[in-house]
Amino acid sequence: MNSSKSPGLAGFGVLRNTTCHTEKKISVFFSIIFMTVGILSNSLAIAILMKAYQRFRQKSKASFLLLASGLVVTDLFGHLINGAIAVFVYASDKDWIRFNQYNILCSVFGICMVFFGLCPLFLGSVMAVERCIGVTKPIFHSTKMTSRHVKMMLTMVCLFAVLIALLPILRFRAYQIQASRTWCFYKTEHVEDWEDRFYLLLFSCLGLLALAISFLCNAVTGITLLRVKFKSQQRQGRSHHFEMIIQLLAIMCVSCICWSPFLVTMARIGINESRSKETCETILFALRMATWNQILDPWVYILLRKAVLKNLYKITRGCCGVPIVNFHMWELSSIKNSLKVAAISESPVSSKQINLQPLSSMG
Repeated sequence: MNSSKSPGLAGFGVLRNTTCHTEKKISVFFSIIFMTVGILSNSLAIAILMKAYQRFRQKSKASFLLLASGLVVTDLFGHLINGAIAVFVYASDKDWIRFNQYNILCSVFGICMVFFGLCPLFLGSVMAVERCIGVTKPIFHSTKMTSRHVKMMLTMVCLFAVLIALLPILRFRAYQIQASRTWCFYKTEHVEDWEDRFYLLLFSCLGLLALAISFLCNAVTGITLLRVKFKSQQRQGRSHHFEMIIQLLAIMCVSCICWSPFLVTMARIGINESRSKETCETILFALRMATWNQILDPWVYILLRKAVLKNLYKITRGCCGVPIVNFHMWELSSIKNSLKVAAISESPVSSKQINLQPLSSMG
């Protein structure tokens, strides 16, 4: 019992002397507001995505919608579990000695923080890879990227995130109560042991790698779509692909803005072998920035949908005084048609057929 109690209570001598304090009433109020808004937003996004998945079940968009649904569900449970624990800690006046004698709650809180932090980043990168394959290799995507394979990828991503979150527990390293006494994470104060630095660097490197993969795949996908557009000279077959690319770019931008401060801060603490120079206020601000990612993610799917974008396009053109043109780009839903048009327009057979048409008409 003494050994199990010591990990949770070892840092309380430092915590009492810290200057990082949060106002209880304001913190509880904002925690409840953020949790409620996050739950409602993610629930609305889940309903929209599931309705779209039922409509596109047999099309190439189904795999993207399934991955997006997994991302939003993860954000929903992240708000529900982490938010409930945070509200309980604030409501209990952050008296960890009273309700965390055996470090159980802190361990659960730390595991959830790591899992619900890494899993959305992993899913965002997997979505970018899936869309890159769907645009650059449509035949391979249509034959190999089935719903069963997508569900297997979702399961593997979740299991990998769980493994990373459980790694300190498996190594008998307890999660630490942070200086603000409001959350638990890896050790971020007086980090001198190599294993503590390894956990911080592993978390930050995996998160930054996921962002880099998303950026690279989205860049390749966007360039491929633009090349197909200019080659085919047709406004066909790009509706849902451009819609998904816009959503992916928005997710990537939101993730980079929200998560980069926290990931970079954890990396700096892990690299610095001596006493960390990062203040409690800096870490807490970076954490709150990361929390906004789970609130903004569902609004990407709520606002950046084809119907909403089409209405915004009409409103913008109407405000600018430009006549509205009914583009066909919102009509079709497969990149294969664009690729087929581009291939036919470049083939010599098609040019011969085009040259023979005037002769046949003259004859």
